[in-house]
Order: sequence, then structure tokens, then C-alpha cells
Amino acid sequence: MDSAVERAIEYLWERYDRPLTLTEIAESAGLSRFYFARLFRNITGITPGRFLAAIRIYQAKQLLLETSLRITDVSVLVGYSSLGSFSNCFTSSVGVSPGRFRRLSSTGATELPDLAPVARVGSGAIAGTISLPEGHGNAQVYLGAFSTRIVQHRAVSSMIIDVPGGRPSCYHLPYVPDGTWFVHAVAVADGVGTDARRRTALIGMHPLVTVVADGVTSAAVRLRRRWAIDPPVLLALPELTPLPAPAAGGCPATTARQIPIARSADPSRRLALTGLARTLP
Repeated sequence: MDSAVERAIEYLWERYDRPLTLTEIAESAGLSRFYFARLFRNITGITPGRFLAAIRIYQAKQLLLETSLRITDVSVLVGYSSLGSFSNCFTSSVGVSPGRFRRLSSTGATELPDLAPVARVGSGAIAGTISLPEGHGNAQVYLGAFSTRIVQHRAVSSMIIDVPGGRPSCYHLPYVPDGTWFVHAVAVADGVGTDARRRTALIGMHPLVTVVADGVTSAAVRLRRRWAIDPPVLLALPELTPLPAPAAGGCPATTARQIPIARSADPSRRLALTGLARTLP
């Protein structure tokens, strides 16, 4: 990882509410504008401007969760001069409008990403294994195929998988359209031993997975803790709760946990507006 890029990302997190220019961000890293822009994209996979936009939306989510500020005020505090632009960017990134995001948080209502597979003529599939880093127990994982390096609305195909600690699980992501995708995973894992009750947010990605009609493309996903260069997770996710795993050995075939969109007040099926939202930028 490049320390100059990490300095620039720290600068973005500290000054996201200001109208930053590429020149200012490059100067924070001690680099020329053009060299910095190329280096930043090579390391993070996205432009500095796109990274800044992701930080702003993430910080807006926190303000909507933790304060009673008006949405107009939230938009200004995270650097937007237009409420309309803020609302459009928030909705396209998170999957729900700012107002709905706040209402779901306050009422405990459920609005999950639609995980039911949608049959598409000529689509393919992605299959492989999901593995956890050492020192973690069972995990519940949201896995999806996305068009960008940022976990944002919407995945073309997604599922929730229970992964046991200490061994991989197999997955099969169906009905993925022809094209090249990023397979993203977001998880919450139990600890082990004396830290068994301590849960950790993890992420993983397999980039540039090419899918062809009626074919199955292999892509292994290894979960890890977040790095400084990772953009924040923007998509509103269901609450991920690790479950007891079966004691079978090897790589158990795991099917999607199909959770249809619902609107109940069951807090166990809330959006990840609490723990995950605060622990996984």
C-alpha cells in the first residue's frame, strides 16, 4: 500500500464536508495532481472524487442514524450544496431515500435487498468458496455481484450465507448477466475462545469476474478486516447475525438464504443501521 494515498484518504475523511479539489487532495499527499490521480486509481480502483463521494454518503448515513437533523442540514454538513443532488446520490448508493433510511431505523421495519434470484435468459453464474481469516468463529455473509468496486445499490445477484469458522463454504450465485463483475462480500463474524462474544465486521472482494451465458465462473472470496484504502460500504444491508454452524467437515455446499422483502417490525430483521453500519465504513 502507498503511504501517500493513505495520507490522502485520511485527508478526505477529515475534510469531506468541504468543496475539495483534486489539486488540494494531491497536495495533501505531497504529489503532483496528474501523478496522484493515476496512483490513487491504481491502488484503490476508483478516482479520488468517487472515494470522496462515498465518504460523504457514508457520513450522511451516520448523521441520519445518530441525530435528528433535517435532511437538508445533513446534506449541507456532508458537503452537498443541493438537496436534490444529495437525495439522488444517497438513494442510488444506499438503495433507499434518506427519509426512508431514517424511518426504517426508528421503527425497526424491514426492507432488505431482494435476494430472491431473478431468472434471466442467457445469464450465467458465479461459484466458489468463501473463507474467513484465522481467529474468527462463525460468520454470516452478504455476497453479491456488483458493477463497481464500491458496495452500493444494486447487486445484480446476491445471497446471504452462513460460513463456519475454520473452514470455507461453497457458494453458487445464480442468474448473473453476461459481463464483468466485482464479487463483494460483507460479513459479521464471531470471535473465538475468550473473545467468542466479540463480533467483527469483515469484507472481501474478487474483482473482474467475467460471466458468459449459460456458464459458471469460479471466484474464491477471502474475507478480511477493512484496510484504510477501502471505500466505505454504502448499500443498506440486512442485519448480519452469525448462526451456529453444522459440524460437518470439508466445504459444505451452501445455498442462498432467500429473504424476501418484508415490512415487519421484527428487530432481528432490521437493516444494518446499528452495529454493522457503525463498525464497517
